Order: sequence, then C-alpha cells, then structure tokens
Amino acid sequence: MTDDFMPQGVLAKALNGFKPRESQRLMAEAIRDAIGAQQPLVVEAGTGTGKTYAYLVPALRADKKVIISTGSKALQDQLYARDLPRIAQALYYRGQLALLKGRANYLCLERMAQHAAAGGALTPETLDALSQVRACASQTEDGDIDNCGGLPEDSPIWPLVTSTNDNCLGSDCPEYKACFVVKARLRAMDADIVVVNHHLFLADMVVKESGFGELIPRGDVMIFDEAHQLPDIASHYFDQQLTSRHMLDLASDMTLAYRTDVRDMAQLQKSADQLSFRAQDFRLALGEPGFRGNLRDVLAQPAVQRALVLLDDALELCHDVAKLALGRSALLDAAFERATLYRARLKRLRNTSEPGFSYWYECNARHFLLALTPLSVSHRFHEVMAEKAGTWIFTSATLSVNDKLDHFTQRLGLENANSLLLASPFDYAAQALLCVPRFLPEPRERGAAQKLARMLLPVIIANRGRCFFLCTSHQMMRDLAVEFRASLTLPVLVQGETSKREILRQFVDAGNAVLVATNSFWEGVDVCGDVLSCVIIDKLPFTAPDDPLLKARIEDCQLRGSDPFAEVQIPEAVIALKQGVGRLIRDSDDRGVLIICDHRLVTRPYGKVFLQSLPPARRTRSLERTIAFLTDA
Repeated sequence: MTDDFMPQGVLAKALNGFKPRESQRLMAEAIRDAIGAQQPLVVEAGTGTGKTYAYLVPALRADKKVIISTGSKALQDQLYARDLPRIAQALYYRGQLALLKGRANYLCLERMAQHAAAGGALTPETLDALSQVRACASQTEDGDIDNCGGLPEDSPIWPLVTSTNDNCLGSDCPEYKACFVVKARLRAMDADIVVVNHHLFLADMVVKESGFGELIPRGDVMIFDEAHQLPDIASHYFDQQLTSRHMLDLASDMTLAYRTDVRDMAQLQKSADQLSFRAQDFRLALGEPGFRGNLRDVLAQPAVQRALVLLDDALELCHDVAKLALGRSALLDAAFERATLYRARLKRLRNTSEPGFSYWYECNARHFLLALTPLSVSHRFHEVMAEKAGTWIFTSATLSVNDKLDHFTQRLGLENANSLLLASPFDYAAQALLCVPRFLPEPRERGAAQKLARMLLPVIIANRGRCFFLCTSHQMMRDLAVEFRASLTLPVLVQGETSKREILRQFVDAGNAVLVATNSFWEGVDVCGDVLSCVIIDKLPFTAPDDPLLKARIEDCQLRGSDPFAEVQIPEAVIALKQGVGRLIRDSDDRGVLIICDHRLVTRPYGKVFLQSLPPARRTRSLERTIAFLTDA
C-alpha cells in the first residue's frame, strides 16, 4: 500500500498534481497497521499533510465495511462527491459507496401529504413553497432537500416536509416503503464505504430510530475527520434538551391530526393551542433574548417557576387528550409518545440537583432551549466504542496543545489509543509571518473596534484586501464591518448577510475583498492562492467566562484539585486559535501574514503555550515589517 504514495505510485499516475509527501505516507501506514490490529489511533496531521488521501487509501485497501465521519455536511458532500471518487478510481476500487445524512435532510412523503391535505391552515407563501417541494419530490431519486433549488435554507417549509426522530412514524408510516430515509439507509447497508457526519453519527449512537433501529449500519472501521469537534458535539448529544420548537411542533402535529384524521375531537385543537400559548409565555418569562444562562438560577425566580408549571400543565393536557384517541391516527399516536417523552425530560430538567451535569438555558427572540449537559463524555464514549467493536481512527490538523494530545484523548476516554503527530510539510518560515502588533487597544476599551480597524487599515490597503478578519464575537464583527465600509473602497463582506457558500464565492470572485466573520469561518474554509494572503484575529478565542457549561466544567476541575485555566480554558482556546490560523497557508505556494491582535501572547506566561502550538512562522511586532513582507512578493 505504501507504494501508492511513491513518486511512481498509483496516485501519482492517476491524479494530476499529486505530490508525494512523507508525512502522508507515514499516516497511511499507521492507519493500515491500526486497522490490521483493531487498535484505536489518534493522528494530528498538520495542514498540507493530505490526510484525506492518507486515510482513504488504507480504508479502501482494507476490504472492510468503513464508516467515515466528517465535521460538517459541507465537508461530507465534498468528500463523497470529489475526494472519494478520485481515490476509488485511482485504486480501481469496485466496492459500493454511499452518502448518508440525518433525516432532516430528506423529504418526508407522509408529512408532505398531511400538510397538503390540511392546506387551509398554511399561509399562501408556505403553500407555494409546498407546491415547489412536492414537484421536487416527484423528480428526485434520493429526496435530498439540497436538490430542491430556489428555496432558502431557513424557509419555514422545511420543518413541515421533513421528519425528526420525534415525529417520524417509523414502520407504521403509510409511506414507509417509499421513504427516502429508509432507502438511504438500505443503500448504506449495502455499501462498503459510507460517508456520514459527526452530528449524525453521535445522534445515532444515543437515539434508537423509531421503527427501524439505528440509521447508520455497523462498520468494521470508523474514521473521524475533523475529530477535534467530537468532544463538544458528543456532550450535546449525550445531554437532555427541551425546546420551544419541541412544544410548537407537537402542537402543530396535534392540530394536523385533528384537521385530517380525528375531526370529531375539538379538544385536540384546544390543547394544542394551549401548549403553543404556554410555550410562548414561558419564553417571555425567561427575559431578554440572546442570552445563555444558568438554569438553576433562573428556575429559582417565582415568575419563571409559575410559567414552567403552566407549561407542564399544558403538556400534560396534550398527553391526556392524545391518549383518548390512541389507535385512531398514527400521527396522533406518535404525538402521544412525544408528549410522554417531553414530560419525562421536563421532570428531569426541573430536578437541578443532579451532580456531574451543567444545567443551562438559552433563548432568542422567539424560542428557548433548556438543557442538562454532562461535564464529561469520556466514560460514555468509551462504552460506545466497546459496544461497537472495530477500529476507531481520529484525525485532525488541530488535536494537540503544546505538542501533546492529552487534552483530546482524555475528553473521549482514548488514553489507551496509539497516537501520531505529523508536522505540516509547509515551509512556514519562508511562507508566513506572524505579527502581534504593539499599542493594541484593550478589548473592553470604548471604541476598541474602531481603533483596531484604523490601526490595521494600512496593512489591508497595502495587501489590496485579500483578507479574512476573524472575530471572537458578533458585536466586534459588526463594529469592524461598519468601520471598514466607511473607510475602504474595497469590497467588504460580512458573515450572515448571505449564505456561507455564497460569501466565499463572492470573496474569491472579487479577488480584493475583506471578509469580516466570526465562528463559522474559523474552520472548514479552504481558500488557496493569492486571493487570501492576510488573516487577522481580533483576540485569543477564550470561551466567554459567563458560559454556564464552562463554569460547570471549571467547578468540576477545581473539585478534582486541578487548575481549570490550564486544563480547560487554555487547551480549548489553543485548538480554536490553531483552526483560525490554519485558514492562511493552504498550499505549498501560498504566502501571507497572520496578525493576532492580543498582547497576551507576548506579555502573559501562558502565551508561550499558544505560540509553541502554532506553526513555526517568523515573528514580528512591527506592522511596517508586516506590510513589507506582503509587498515583497
């Protein structure tokens, strides 16, 4: 297999532009050996290693059932549509390939039919969207909603024409045999290589799908790309949540059952209306939107207590009314089961004394979420690995902190896994310059964004745009965008003003743009070449200290006699920073500067941990030298 990566190997002959890399060959060898020994393996592969090919080749050569999980649906689509077919063709692979997404990505024929039958309850705009979706459903083979062009991602039609774990009727559904989710799972069952994403994999680990069990088939080899995301995603899938969307969807389905199947029970409509009203009332009782807080604290407030009791009463009424009609409607039977489940969740959430969990809530203008999240998922994840025998491979460009993998392995219970750290093959000393400017404004200083923007304008102008400005808060992003649009004649793009894909297209097409963004652009973005040669980060990406989950993990760390700043806060900030820094150099021909606007990198002792975890670029504190590096191309 290692011959595949040689200068005259299979990949070099089949793939235009393939460049043999020693680190890629070493990674492929380690994965091959891990598969042979059925031993878990953790690999940090620095940017440019070519880790995708490094795990695909041994996976396809292994002659085993392989599940590959990516960090996002976008990366999942890219792997399935581009990288996997290339390697399969190069290796003359004859196995079956399959793509499997979560059920919310597939049209639900039964829910479409139900809403079409009760069309009078929908707005004209929603009815028009429903007609478009039904036309798409009659033409699509796989039912993937991405194939239904012309409708925005946030259209209100999608929750009405897709299913969830809660409202799916499973094998009781009249459309079960024609179900797109069932067909997708059958394709995955028959396939040798199945591409999923972390959210689907983890949801499948903890939720037994109603009617047909687990969605993802068992594999002999499980490979996780962008594995640094797994601990945080796992903590949310191992938690318990109750949301206003749960309540409103339940009320909607009860109303739908009344309008279509059980028209002689007006109590269904009344109880559904009461649940919707109480859910909205409880949202108002929580206070101002855009806030995440401690659930224990907010439930101690009398007004919130009263609103929660009324919400529980409304949920109990829906449960009791649906119970009276059991057997008359599959939709209503499923609603009864959900009401039972939600009452149990609410009871557990109200008991805020259970140790080992963070109790928290968040709300926006219309919705709320109540949750209890485990402080550690290591034991649970280790149990799941033991239940699903096979080889587990974890890889990412950003797993280590100060050249150690302990933070990642301990969070997932992987202390016994083999590990490998592979440095990036890029020549950062020649290709990149790291600048921590002098005389930076303090983050909380009045007008900090304006001062920062004015300080960095000469760099951006000298570079003719071609810049990502990555922020740690939405407020900083908005303030910087206002200042740049007032000061620059260059195109200024801002995250959230259109889709991520469209913003990236505009950035590349412009060739001289400044993109001001926050968390979603720190990772999973690949812009090669001269179009991006400057990445600016506003400050070290520490999690906000008032985050309730972070607070709970800090308290737990203190109870264990450890230093939470060193064991929790710094490692997570280091990994997040490494992701942002990784946007700059994506190819051996790339060249550019990285500017981190946080003096703590050079004034605080812990700054060394960050610097030692970053690529070995040359360093400066001079913006003049930074401009000279950019213009000396």
